[in-house]
Amino acid sequence: MKIISKIKPPKDSSEALKGRFGTFAGVFTPDVLTILGVIMYLRLGWVVGNAGPIGAIAIILLAKSITICTGLSMSSITTNIKIGAGGAYSIISKSLGLEAGGSIGIPFYISQTLAASLYIVGFTEGWLLLFPSHDPAIIMVAVWIVILTLSYFSTNVALKFQYIILLLIALSIISFFLTPNEQVDSYNLIGKFEDAGFWQVFAIFFPAVTGIMAGANLSGELKNSRKAIPLGTLSAIGVTLIVYGGLVFGFTLFISDDVLRNDQMAMVNNSRIALLVILGILAATFSSAIGSIVGAPRILQALASEKIIPLNNFFAKRNSKGEPQNAIAFTGVIVLAALFLGSLDSLATLITLFFLITYGTLNLVVFIQQSMKVISFRPTFKIPKVVSFLGAAGCMIIMFLINPVFSVIAFVVIVVLYSYLTKKGLQSQSGDLRGGMFIVLAELASRIASKFPRHNVTWKPDLLIPIEEPKLWSGSLLFIRNIVNPSGSVFAFSVKNNNNEETKRSLNELLTPIKEGKLLVNSAVIQDDDFLHGARLVIQTLEGIPFRPNTLFLTLGSSDEKNKIISEMVNNATNHNLGVIILRQHPRIAFGMQKTINIWLRDKSPNWHLAVLVTLQLQLNWEGKINLITVAEKKEDRYKMYKFLDELSKQTRLPSLTEFHVLTGGFKEAIASAPKGDMSLFGLADDLHFSFMREVTELTNSSCLFVRDSGSESAVA
Repeated sequence: MKIISKIKPPKDSSEALKGRFGTFAGVFTPDVLTILGVIMYLRLGWVVGNAGPIGAIAIILLAKSITICTGLSMSSITTNIKIGAGGAYSIISKSLGLEAGGSIGIPFYISQTLAASLYIVGFTEGWLLLFPSHDPAIIMVAVWIVILTLSYFSTNVALKFQYIILLLIALSIISFFLTPNEQVDSYNLIGKFEDAGFWQVFAIFFPAVTGIMAGANLSGELKNSRKAIPLGTLSAIGVTLIVYGGLVFGFTLFISDDVLRNDQMAMVNNSRIALLVILGILAATFSSAIGSIVGAPRILQALASEKIIPLNNFFAKRNSKGEPQNAIAFTGVIVLAALFLGSLDSLATLITLFFLITYGTLNLVVFIQQSMKVISFRPTFKIPKVVSFLGAAGCMIIMFLINPVFSVIAFVVIVVLYSYLTKKGLQSQSGDLRGGMFIVLAELASRIASKFPRHNVTWKPDLLIPIEEPKLWSGSLLFIRNIVNPSGSVFAFSVKNNNNEETKRSLNELLTPIKEGKLLVNSAVIQDDDFLHGARLVIQTLEGIPFRPNTLFLTLGSSDEKNKIISEMVNNATNHNLGVIILRQHPRIAFGMQKTINIWLRDKSPNWHLAVLVTLQLQLNWEGKINLITVAEKKEDRYKMYKFLDELSKQTRLPSLTEFHVLTGGFKEAIASAPKGDMSLFGLADDLHFSFMREVTELTNSSCLFVRDSGSESAVA
């Protein structure tokens, strides 16, 4: 009997991180300690003094409604996907792509970093109550060093302090409710907002409820993030809402409005044991600062790991214990700079706006997934769609009510970041929802569009191109790009009875230059023994789709053996309401200098709209000149024909430099006297004359296009 021992391989730093924290230690406690922080101790009384109890409760409920919606949305989506490091950044990037995640994640990182500065400033104000003679700058730097050291060497050690801090905060709140003060004689239920307006007061208070991301920022280090984040976050929101409501009640009953407005330490000076409240301030602000300076570097590290930010290898690096030490050090430098650049109130307002952007986007992500109704979105924690919608809309509206100028600047910055990140060509291993989201939007647009008839005013070149041998089409495809650019599309197909995979590769390689031009390109290989039969199936099948090609594009070679196939395909296209373009490329000159386009027209011919539209596309992309050419049977008809060309030019709004040429004599004589062109366009007769089409290419000494309208085009629309 053999005994097989199972030897587990050593865990790397990333594996060692998994499962370090549970719901209480990893989510609930960090959230509560961040929420019950500096604003509660030093600004909540001021809020009540300005807004009155009813106004203060309204501000708290409004702020909490945003975090409740966000907490519910975050809880819902974390039970649907496994989020990685970075909390909100991870959720957004996995849903809307790395570009969106990065453009929101960078401001989110900044807000978390500035929050650490806010809490250090609050700690300093509390410290000065005990030691008023101390230099505040020295205190701030000392606290900064301690917090940075703790987070730099061990997050585990830093978070172990949170239970002691939680106890001190609880004792400080109890001490306040045991105030020796007598109840005030009278108070205003609704304040007069003497120091600031409603939205300014709201902006200063809002950071007091933004701690709901403290646990989510550690998402990569939780034992079970799907369970821990919903339970811990929503519990923290509920508990802190009760605490804030109770404090508003206590402030109103025992402290006058004037004292609340003018004494930032009203909570300290009106408690049973002032020292407990001071210790609570120090403990809460210290803890909140640790939470922010622990969470922010992990957002930075997550951004770096996806190569979103510069120096990504440097910031993505972790030590043997799994700590992102480089990101922590960089974050510490930013925190130190912010300490000496802004006051507590200005930092609070700035943080509010950054958090609102993040919260709004997170709610939007959930609303989009709920609206898409895809089967992959099946969270175990379900919420009504109205919750995520109100969360997203509420964040945007409140941002503009607080500071419209900064809100516009913030959105511009996000758009710029998104554009920059899009150009970097970021690749995510986990994928995202963008493709599905746009498919849903396209399907919705298709259903709406089906209710309205197609109109020639919306015509654009959408070409259907049968390609028998992809390797022979490279020159023609570059010319085709000049027809469809910038808004047209290409659907290319080939028909083969074998070597399908090789044909697919050749077809994709052929179409790559057009795809790189950001044009819509689709391709397919049809398995069939007969090319013509396969082509017919394609044309018939495409007729039933919403966004089908509108023009068949063919090429005419020197040999007569393909004449019958071309003739059949043209007739089939005409029967299915497709326009037709046949290219006869000059064997030596090809497309010449790609400057001058000659379009040959006949008076009273109905078949000229598509020719004019294609000419305009070529002129746009070649930046060339158009010659309108017609032939008069008699010299005395020349004036009438000039008038015909002039009228047509006006109706079709041709460029002002378009030249008119009225030629006389036989057709071959007219061609001989016609201006030289790099491309010549002719109408396509009902009966195809292949010998004429090949001959005229030699006579004009240029490549030629032979064009037939489908009836859905209009050059005068």
